[in-house]
Amino acid sequence: MGIRHLLHHVFELVAPTTALSAILILFLGPLIFPRAYIWFLLIYFVSYLFISVNHFFKFCHTVRNIKRTIRNWNASQEQSPARHNYSKEIVKSTATSNGRITPTRKNGYSSVSTSDDLDNDIRASEMEKAERLNDSYYIHAFVIPNYDEPEPLLRDTIKRLENHRNATTNYVIILAMEASEVDHKTKADNLKRNFDGSFLDFIITVHPKDLPGESRGKGSNVAYAARTACDELARKRIDKRRVIFTITDSDSAIPELYIRHVEKAFSESDDPFATICSPPIFFSRNALNVPAAVRVTDIMWSIMVMQNLSNRKGLAFPCSTYSLSMVLAEQVGFWDTNGDAIGEDLHMWLKCFFKTGGVARTIPIYVPINLTNVQTTGYMSNIYARWVQAKRHYNGVADVAYSLKFAFGNNDHHSDSKSLLGSPMTTCLMSCSFVDKLTVVFHVLEAHMIPATSGWIMFAAVPFTQLLISAYSPILYYYPSFQNPIVTSEFYAYMFYLIQTVSIFLPMPLLMCAVLYEGLHKTIDLDLLKKSSSETRTWRYYMDYAWLPVSAWLFLTLPSTMACVRRLTKSEEKYVVAEKVFSEELTR
Repeated sequence: MGIRHLLHHVFELVAPTTALSAILILFLGPLIFPRAYIWFLLIYFVSYLFISVNHFFKFCHTVRNIKRTIRNWNASQEQSPARHNYSKEIVKSTATSNGRITPTRKNGYSSVSTSDDLDNDIRASEMEKAERLNDSYYIHAFVIPNYDEPEPLLRDTIKRLENHRNATTNYVIILAMEASEVDHKTKADNLKRNFDGSFLDFIITVHPKDLPGESRGKGSNVAYAARTACDELARKRIDKRRVIFTITDSDSAIPELYIRHVEKAFSESDDPFATICSPPIFFSRNALNVPAAVRVTDIMWSIMVMQNLSNRKGLAFPCSTYSLSMVLAEQVGFWDTNGDAIGEDLHMWLKCFFKTGGVARTIPIYVPINLTNVQTTGYMSNIYARWVQAKRHYNGVADVAYSLKFAFGNNDHHSDSKSLLGSPMTTCLMSCSFVDKLTVVFHVLEAHMIPATSGWIMFAAVPFTQLLISAYSPILYYYPSFQNPIVTSEFYAYMFYLIQTVSIFLPMPLLMCAVLYEGLHKTIDLDLLKKSSSETRTWRYYMDYAWLPVSAWLFLTLPSTMACVRRLTKSEEKYVVAEKVFSEELTR
């Protein structure tokens, strides 16, 4: 027990140690251990380039799948009138004397004898298909947590769900309010009144403030809302095996196509109660109304999420919006609410993965969820609002220690687990291979440690080293005897030249992703969202990428480094929601 406790402390130090080491190595490495420092730079740069190239190919795979999904959707929409008429003909077919359904002569079918077993099977199959066109087995419970969000934004988000085909029969809205928000009751009542009769149910939950052991944030609100909704749906005798939770944000525009693909994924999954559906995210609702630095930051965020989905083993992390069964949520004890669960989406995925012994996996849903960029009334206030949002996002660095604890420091979390389908589960080392656990930990470290280190090392390491070996180096003034191996050794001089060469190629994979993204953005805007050409990005928005160095430092490196260092004290910041200005008339 003592060793495990010690390991947990060591795991807590991984994030802050990594972030601080990057800064110390940057400035002290060339002076104290220059040879090891050069080797370190070469290994870091080559590794980063390899990871970036891998991300590019994964992003290509995601882009191809998103475009194929949109193309197939549009093709099916063009055929839907004929299909709809055909299904109505099946339903309206006249019954024979023994009560069986007989198709009419329309659509190429002729009357048949009820004694023909083969034709009876065909008719039954056609009826099942027709019913599936209009009915859904699953109940979709949308958890919409919010705190100080504009009422028009929430109304617009819910209205998009109202327009879905099965909203009145299969959708439950769970509006998760915070008791600490002023006038939360008025806002919730207005929204419920506005959508009266539009959904199967409209549940309002109010998360109490200052509950012992809880940290404020989306996770604690979602946990309270989900538990409350489970009790409410159970009282109404809704089978929990039919319920799919979709956790979303107040600004998420969820298309009906996403829900259809979620149902398809659950229906075809070998273990639907161990399935987590994760879509790509996409910022287009107000992207043309925010500063370029904000816009390009969210583009990079979208690219990172999209490439992450292309994982053949289902080890892909959700972001912002995701779906899972009520059974799975109950099985793992719902969402955590402590200070280690700030990054609610990634944390819940990790919890499901480890608590089920690696059974829970991601099925990517290649339907983009359209989000809003942070937007305020002034330029600098908009930059500051995005900074506030970035700081909150990177507080999810707590998941570094969490994943390490469950992967290497906790071997009994699966001992009482049962298969979510009822069959016995093997031990974690069998159901969740050591390689899978290593892969999960690597991706968590990649998500949090690269932002905290790359900004320092990639931007400053080469220029700083060049300054030290130049004739104008201040080091020579204070330490005339200082000899840098780059100057004195031909081998290390060649290595530094190699480092400089590799550094030139480091941004290339990301820039190639940006080029692909521009084409994808147009496809989504024009073919899925049906925007006009004037409402989407044009060639002049390519200039946004000139802001990449600024946005990388301001919205990635600095907030992630601060979040890592803060783990030394585990101090909790005041929960602040980034401001959003929203107009229902200007978004689509």
